[in-house]
Amino acid sequence: MTLPFDHLPAAEGGWRGLGALRDLRRDYLGTLERHRVLGDLVRQRILREQVLDVFDPELVRALMVDHADALIRWERGPEVFAEGLGQCVLVTEGAIWQRQRRMLMQAFTPRRVAGYVHHMVDATVRGLAPLADGEVAMDGLFSHLAMDVISRTLFSAPIGDDTQAAARAVQVLSEMALREMFWPATPPDWLPLPGKAAKRRSRRLIHGLIQAHIDARRQQPAAGSTDLLHMLMTLRDEDGGGGLTDQEVFDQCVLSFQAGHETTATALLWWSWLMARHPAAQARAAEEVAGVLAGRAPGADAVQALPWLTATLKEAMRLYPPVPALMTRRLLRPITLGGVEVPARTMLRVTPWLLHRDPRCWPDEPDAFRPGRFMPSTPDQPVAHIPRGAYIPFGLGPRVCLGQHFAQLEMTVIAALLLQRFELHTVDGREAVPRMAVTLRPAGGLRLQLRRRPRRETAPTTPSPSSAMAQVPGSGTGASV
Repeated sequence: MTLPFDHLPAAEGGWRGLGALRDLRRDYLGTLERHRVLGDLVRQRILREQVLDVFDPELVRALMVDHADALIRWERGPEVFAEGLGQCVLVTEGAIWQRQRRMLMQAFTPRRVAGYVHHMVDATVRGLAPLADGEVAMDGLFSHLAMDVISRTLFSAPIGDDTQAAARAVQVLSEMALREMFWPATPPDWLPLPGKAAKRRSRRLIHGLIQAHIDARRQQPAAGSTDLLHMLMTLRDEDGGGGLTDQEVFDQCVLSFQAGHETTATALLWWSWLMARHPAAQARAAEEVAGVLAGRAPGADAVQALPWLTATLKEAMRLYPPVPALMTRRLLRPITLGGVEVPARTMLRVTPWLLHRDPRCWPDEPDAFRPGRFMPSTPDQPVAHIPRGAYIPFGLGPRVCLGQHFAQLEMTVIAALLLQRFELHTVDGREAVPRMAVTLRPAGGLRLQLRRRPRRETAPTTPSPSSAMAQVPGSGTGASV
């Protein structure tokens, strides 16, 4: 027996839903957390929109996987993101998206990603070299490291002196995107409205940086290059549709540059804070790194070779998913979900922040930092099964993040090299308070105390022999596309 949509509990929205828009703009995650107590499926009316929140992990999986062909992205999201990212794979739909996705998957296979590990190592070693004991702004550090990694991966060139300005520009664009998401249309950027001038400057800086690299490559092609720009320029559709257009190459570069550094830097920020807050977990990770790597740099097998470190990163993304919300879809046709008839045109919201803290799926203190949840099971230490749909830091379904392998390897490499060199400590017991733009960052930034670890005998800082490309089986950054 199926139930009508009106049978579902309804969240209040005030007159015509304007109160709901106000609440979501002020505190998006807190507002949806209050909705969750009403049930696994909760409806809400906002202006002309019929909205459905899906809070049950199994229903989320059924929606995003089983009913994927009935979904498109909520139109307002792509409209906003397209202003900065163009018609990239994050924004497009239908046949264009399918073609772009099919082609780009060739650039982000595990084997291709393994070939980028030396960029990750080089950028991190150079970025950590100037650090000494003392207080460090971790948001600036991780933004620089992740941006340098993606610059080297995209263009075979370090980011240079543009890091701070580029990182700030990405943050401005992210904050403006969230602000504009809650309006039915975006006012023209030339209007003298709050934030518009900063948005124009930020977009001009990022686009100019990307275009300069592309222009230089077209003027002087890099023979034998294996970087991502070369891949994008030479990709061919396996179905005979030719390569990416010049505009598509530019748009995909912008997406890779922005999403490819911001989500990784955000995940590492929360990981570093949790490590500082949990010295026993940090000590175990540092001992694992020391024992496995013996002073070498991590290689392409780092995720598998360092299971405890990997578990701490996964648990950090569970508690603080870099993209905690805004997985919003539109139904193209009616479906039945959880025994309820959901009409066509309904807008559906999925919120990883809440799924990742659902006590039904994470019974052992869901708000606590427990990396053991993600350790491989052994006969002596079985690990509780994680329900499907309960952990989705990289999205779910056909639009799952293309760059998840890249992001996981990059985070593990950066974390391992940092723990080789430093202990992480909190500063005067300061707390990190989440603040959501498109990504979730600590309000006001994050400062930690770094203390250099006692020096050990080390081998040369090169990827470990077990990680050589020839030994990687089979040999794809944090936005769901």
